[in-house]
Amino acid sequence: MCGIAGILRLDGSPLPPGVGRALRTMTDSMACRGPDGEGFWRHGPVALGHRRLSIIDLAGGSQPMLSADGRLCVVHNGEIYNFRELRRELGARGVTFRTESDTELVLAAYAAWGESCLDRFEGMFAFALWDGPRRRLFCARDRFGKKPFFYTLQNGVFCFASELSALALLGRPEPAAAAPDGQEGAWPDFLPLGLHLDATALMRYLAYEYVPTPQTMYREVRSLEPAHFLLLEAGNAAAPRPARYWDLPMPAAAAPGDETELCLELERLLATAVRRRLVSDVPLGVFLSGGIDSSIVAGLMARESSSPVMSFSIGFEEASYDESRYARLAASAFGTDHHERILSAAECAEELPGIVSRMDVPMADASCAPTWLLSGVARERVTVALGGDGADELWAGYEHYIGYRIAQRYNALPGWLRRGVIEPLVRRLPASAGYINPRLACETFLRGAAAPDWLRVQTLLTALGPELQATLLDPAWLGRHGGNDALRPEALFAPTRRQYEHWLPRDAATPLARAFHVYVRQFMLDDILVKVDRCSMLHSLEVRAPFLDRDVAEFAARLPVGLRLHGFRRKYLLKKAFAGLLPPEILHRNKRGFQIPVAEWLRGKLRPLMEDLLGERALAAQGLFAPAAVRALVDAHCSGRADLRKPLWTLMVLQLWLRANPADF
Repeated sequence: MCGIAGILRLDGSPLPPGVGRALRTMTDSMACRGPDGEGFWRHGPVALGHRRLSIIDLAGGSQPMLSADGRLCVVHNGEIYNFRELRRELGARGVTFRTESDTELVLAAYAAWGESCLDRFEGMFAFALWDGPRRRLFCARDRFGKKPFFYTLQNGVFCFASELSALALLGRPEPAAAAPDGQEGAWPDFLPLGLHLDATALMRYLAYEYVPTPQTMYREVRSLEPAHFLLLEAGNAAAPRPARYWDLPMPAAAAPGDETELCLELERLLATAVRRRLVSDVPLGVFLSGGIDSSIVAGLMARESSSPVMSFSIGFEEASYDESRYARLAASAFGTDHHERILSAAECAEELPGIVSRMDVPMADASCAPTWLLSGVARERVTVALGGDGADELWAGYEHYIGYRIAQRYNALPGWLRRGVIEPLVRRLPASAGYINPRLACETFLRGAAAPDWLRVQTLLTALGPELQATLLDPAWLGRHGGNDALRPEALFAPTRRQYEHWLPRDAATPLARAFHVYVRQFMLDDILVKVDRCSMLHSLEVRAPFLDRDVAEFAARLPVGLRLHGFRRKYLLKKAFAGLLPPEILHRNKRGFQIPVAEWLRGKLRPLMEDLLGERALAAQGLFAPAAVRALVDAHCSGRADLRKPLWTLMVLQLWLRANPADF
């Protein structure tokens, strides 16, 4: 796991020596991604920089890495899990290797197979490879987007980095920084970059709680989509067009075998995926929450290991939020060397604003706090941890999958029953600031049921919908950026519709099958994977996800939806396949995520921060929001009249991010 950065002059002319200052400025900002070393390489129109977290071949894996003939150079972030198999294949063709690093495999695979090498890689990665003879830069991102890759093309120069904030620094140069080669030089004349807040991205952030890929908070910066690559040629100033190299398959109409055979195949595939992810030259462990997914991973790791696996969990003193007893139960069942830390919710609240401020991109999932804390506990003893990410999206782990199915049946009820009986009853349900708020849950369901099929998943997740944004955004600012037309669902939620309609023709997949695709390609990508990547890398910890192994994911995606959501039974085939591995108490328990009492905190411990961030004077000076409308939202929540935890926390995260990342509007 590392941090990468680079600069390419598209007209092909040599970069000035001072470009080293800009490159170091970017890599220094990503030191937590690579605390074990740094490297820089410059040749003609291209310069590459790297920060290294040493995982495999501690002595021989330094980057940027040149091929033996000096014709290729790469900076690589991530891991190629099947690099040993590919080394053997290439070795049979006469290729020799100088190191044991998977990065050298990337060079050799590209030399042998060109861009099609991507189809052979099983891993999580983002890399940029300079092909000297062709004078072109080959950039790629893994199939699910576990590793980030941001880029911008301005003034005839292409710049990329592992973090959005690293590119933002090119708009705020630090001329005193020393050049990596020890030579002084003027800050390049094509810098600083111009970065401006993207109004559409801001409105989408308010709705989604993140900015959907490939958009970013800056108009001039894009995020490379998962399973895509870029080719840029020196001497060709045309803007690069990302190309897809892989896609998730559609679900089959019927099961490809009986359930017993499918369970055996799933167990084999996931065991192989776990085994691939145990390759490491540094200590390795597992995140163990006591849920089904992490327990499966821990159990399979225990089968493969000759010594106890190190497992890690955190718990809360407040019983309604604590799952630590399930983690201990799983640890006991698998004989792991278990480490846990029990916290008070108040401790978590104290950490939350600082964590959000360091998240690189605005992302309003409050569970980033326990994820960050868990990563810190693990990093005290290991450098690599396996986790259960991806299972909920691919195997229907969320309540929203059931909600989607119920909504289809609910809409078939007579209108008089829905509008005249059920909806009035929902408005009379009790409200709560705890783990579950019955009224909020039911109101969210009704909004989702009323939405069209393509928007239903996102409606169940939305923080600030079009109507609320129209009330809260400053009228003058909104008028300058598209007015209410920009808030039409078709415009605001266009990324969701693109993912929902990914498979053509439109009757090629059922609405529920398309909902699975939206979860994987949108929510998992920009919420779950961003959260895990940023929180773990702030501690210089690498996290690996066996459920996102290509073979495992393709197997799940091809299954008929009914084998993942069987009636109202979530993770149906997954649970059946691992019933013999999991303790019964874990196999049959309901899912609990990393939930924390945000609604309660906003009325108590976090209220001073909320009053500061969303105060009328600060908002008036900023010019983005209508202060009186925001004040009304705060008062309604603090008085207990409404549960507005999602919109208020989303607004607060935006303000924290803007304070840490000043931007021109």
